[in-house]
Order: sequence, then C-alpha cells, then structure tokens
Amino acid sequence: MAEAEAVPAGYDPVVSSRSVCVYTSCYCEENIWKLCEHIRSKNQYPLEEFYAVFISNDRKMVPLWKQQAGCGDQPVIWDYHVILLHVSNGDQNFIYDLDTVLPFPCPFGTYIEEAFKSDSIINPEFRRSHMKDASGNWLKSPPLYPCIETADYKMNLADFISMNPDTGWGFVRKLSDFVQEFGSQNYEEES
Repeated sequence: MAEAEAVPAGYDPVVSSRSVCVYTSCYCEENIWKLCEHIRSKNQYPLEEFYAVFISNDRKMVPLWKQQAGCGDQPVIWDYHVILLHVSNGDQNFIYDLDTVLPFPCPFGTYIEEAFKSDSIINPEFRRSHMKDASGNWLKSPPLYPCIETADYKMNLADFISMNPDTGWGFVRKLSDFVQEFGSQNYEEES
C-alpha cells in the first residue's frame, strides 16, 4: 500500500494510519460513519470541515481505480462508494478512503487523478448486486457492531446514494464540478 507516502508538512491527519480505523470490508458508509465518530470524539478539527461523499451514478455502476478489491490495474465497479473529504484550511484538501491503495489520507488532486479514469473500457452489461444474493444471503458479512440507526431512521441509504437532487440530503455534483469546487489551485492549474 502507498500509506508510507508522507503527508504534506503542516497537515495533521485525523488518525495515525488506516489500521487504527474501524473497518469492515464492503461497508464503506459504515466505515466513514465510524471515522466521523472518531473525528467528533477527538475534537481535533470541527466536524463541519468534513463531507461524507457518496459516489454513484444513475446506473449504479461506478468504476474506481486504486481500490484494494481491484485486480492489478483494473477498476472495481461499485454500485456506490463513500469517502470522507476534509476541506482543510491549508493549501489543499484531503480524501480519506479506507478501501484505496493510495495514501491515507490522500491529497485531493492525487486521489481524483488516480481513482477516477475513463470508464470506456468497462463492459456496460456488467452489474454488481448490493450486499445480498437473490436468496437473501450476505455476500459480505455485516459489521460486528449494531446497525447504525436513529429513532427516526432505520434504513435511509437509498436517500444518500440517489442521484436525484430532490431526494435525500446534501448536493448532487458531477465529478468535474466536485473537482472544481474542492480541488486546490495547484491541481486546477495542472489539469
């Protein structure tokens, strides 16, 4: 893994390494939730500097490169993926992705350049079902801790991954708009 790459001087990561994070394979939204709990409890940075970013599209087929689940230079096709964006008050922003082989945290520009590439090589017929097979059996075991829920919401994941701007919370952005809004000046000049 590229974790050994040094974090730029002046940036203090929210965790010392990804190995100290609560992690369950294939449960990215749970992993990011747990990372946000850690950030809130540590009180190092205001939680308002962080965004849970749900990456998806209308087809529910998102190719991401540099993922641990990938094979060599091939992308992983997720129906959605969740990362954490830290909008730092420094020169650049950072991405926390517990499923990437890129540095942790990863400078925003590096993550965008390495994880998002043309999906023209992807077979459009390829589909990935989500977490359970046709018989209702788990494809990947769920986390050992209790389900994340509140008194008001038991299962609202579909609202977060919807690409309909009138559904759920937050904002729907095209990749180019996301990069323009959160990329550093240095990254925009290199593009």
